[in-house]
Amino acid sequence: MPTPRRSEPLRIAIDTGGTFTDCVWIDPATRRLRMLKVFSTPADPSAAIVGALNKITSGDFLLLHGTTVGTNTLLERKGARTALVTTAGFEDAIEIGRQARPKLYDFFFDRIEPLVPKDLRLGVNERISAEGTVIIATTNEELSRLARRVSETHPQAIAISLLFSFANPVNEKAVSRALGPLNLPLSISHEILPEFREYERTSTVVINAYLQPVVETYLERLEQSCGKKVAGKVFVMQSSGGITPLSTASREPVRTVLSGPAGGVVGAVTAARASGFHNVIAFDMGGTSTDVSLVEGKIKLATDAQIAGLPISVPMLDIHTVGAGGGSLARFDRAGVLRVGPESAGADPGPICYGRGTQPTVTDANLLVGRLQPTRFLGGEFNLDLDRTRAVTKEWLKKQASSLALGKFAAGVVRVVNAAMEKAIRVVSIERGRDPRHFALVAFGGAGGLHACALAEALRIPHIIVPVFPGALSALGILASDVVKDYSRTLLWRISEQVPDTKLAQEFSELERSAGRDLRTESWQGTPTLERSVDLRYKGQGYELNIPLSKNLLLDFFKEHQRRYGYTHRNREIELVTIRLRATMRSRTMPLGTAPLGRSGEAKAAAAPRSEAAVFFEGKNLKTRVYSREELRSGKTYRGPVIITEYSATTVIPPGKRLRMDKAGNLIVSM
Repeated sequence: MPTPRRSEPLRIAIDTGGTFTDCVWIDPATRRLRMLKVFSTPADPSAAIVGALNKITSGDFLLLHGTTVGTNTLLERKGARTALVTTAGFEDAIEIGRQARPKLYDFFFDRIEPLVPKDLRLGVNERISAEGTVIIATTNEELSRLARRVSETHPQAIAISLLFSFANPVNEKAVSRALGPLNLPLSISHEILPEFREYERTSTVVINAYLQPVVETYLERLEQSCGKKVAGKVFVMQSSGGITPLSTASREPVRTVLSGPAGGVVGAVTAARASGFHNVIAFDMGGTSTDVSLVEGKIKLATDAQIAGLPISVPMLDIHTVGAGGGSLARFDRAGVLRVGPESAGADPGPICYGRGTQPTVTDANLLVGRLQPTRFLGGEFNLDLDRTRAVTKEWLKKQASSLALGKFAAGVVRVVNAAMEKAIRVVSIERGRDPRHFALVAFGGAGGLHACALAEALRIPHIIVPVFPGALSALGILASDVVKDYSRTLLWRISEQVPDTKLAQEFSELERSAGRDLRTESWQGTPTLERSVDLRYKGQGYELNIPLSKNLLLDFFKEHQRRYGYTHRNREIELVTIRLRATMRSRTMPLGTAPLGRSGEAKAAAAPRSEAAVFFEGKNLKTRVYSREELRSGKTYRGPVIITEYSATTVIPPGKRLRMDKAGNLIVSM
């Protein structure tokens, strides 16, 4: 990564998951990758982080952090009491939303309540036209009255989103100045998202305000807990796939809601390229959820995501998440049908086999069918309790009045969770016009390698890549991530045959000046890489296609429209909607092409003798060879059934599949 003007100490990337907190760093003595996994502390995620850091180093370090605090705050709706200030008459826009019904024929569908209740939505008498002309300017009397009304509601944060402020922010700036003396966090729409679509812009700004006090408190506590060793050197992973300083993450936490999963996509793409694969489906199965993302050559961003049913329009990686992980709980519904997830045992109490859980999970099922080896978990540093798992699961089945045998129940849990994850992969591939047979499946997360072969077989995916450090690939992706700044502005220009190149260059120059100013403020050295793109659509269409800026912008738009929708209109008027700029300070080269050295747990796994285990495959217990990853020879082909154990994950290869380790240290499974 680029270096600030101050000297840079040891760089440690940490990804906080629902069950484990993963740490990855480069040993300064050997220049090799190292890894540590510790159990997460959901009540206070910083506790696990500080404990891990104390094990890694006693010296100064730079912390690169992927956090789930923003995501969990949204899912649990435990954010700040937020006031919304908007144009008078538009106070209810965030409640009205769009008229798209998620369940078209469900008359009893409960819509998602807005984050700001009605009594905290305040209107101000002002108006800007769509062209940016001031129709009604704010007055001192109106602003003073507004400040009193906001103060009387006792909010913890304030979101400001006025109509057409992206075209002219003068009234929004006046409102923010008037509310400044209240000394509350302000989220201002023309600073966070200067784009059109009133509902999405307002929702994004409200989410930012809702998260700001919570995320800011967490990050400040983390920095203080680490003490002088990390003072001023904490960086946070953004949903867009790049890191940003703690100060920016605290000010705009809406950009971090997919922090950890974004690191996984970056890590998956980096690892796949080292093995010569460019079209991949990233499959990250952790303890609580599974994240999937399709990458066709280059990572692309989306600006129309939803988290917890609420739209967020800042740039983020296109990631689809389902509640299916190693800790997902099994249950029987009222009809007696076996269900798995989305509820999770998490880190506390965890699966039955961890010693405290009382309800079966996917991890317990994998242990019962022999796919997990009790003495090889976390490189032998933590033993799974097979006897307790059998006893507690039998008792639980008895309470459920189920006559299923233990083995059949466990196999059923595996099949059910596989079906949920297969559906998720179909969403990002088949449902978007992509054939999964043309992609490789990158399986990672602690449980990814346990289920990858079944998913690849169901979807006819020809190759699976299990990368180096699969159980900590999100942290590895964070370590490899660039410093990224994203900028945008809505223009809404209508064009026919000619792109106004001069005017467009002037608009991009404004964004580039902002990028340069922000990077200098954060003390980054070097020249950023600038990626310019434009959102285009035909006049009358409701949504746009994002096209990289080039001399053939219109021709590229025609080609992409033809590819995406199957038709194009050469003589129809086109709208140039929004311009986008991504400024990137490149990361230092990562040594991903070498087999890594790990913590002591991996050394134990390497020293463990080869063994065989009875593993349940397709209704039969088969004798299966068990190898530690360190035993595998590069280039040699291994035939299933085989189990590969390592410190951070376990990989299961069914009968009839082939496995080899390539020069990059990745495991390549051929279906």
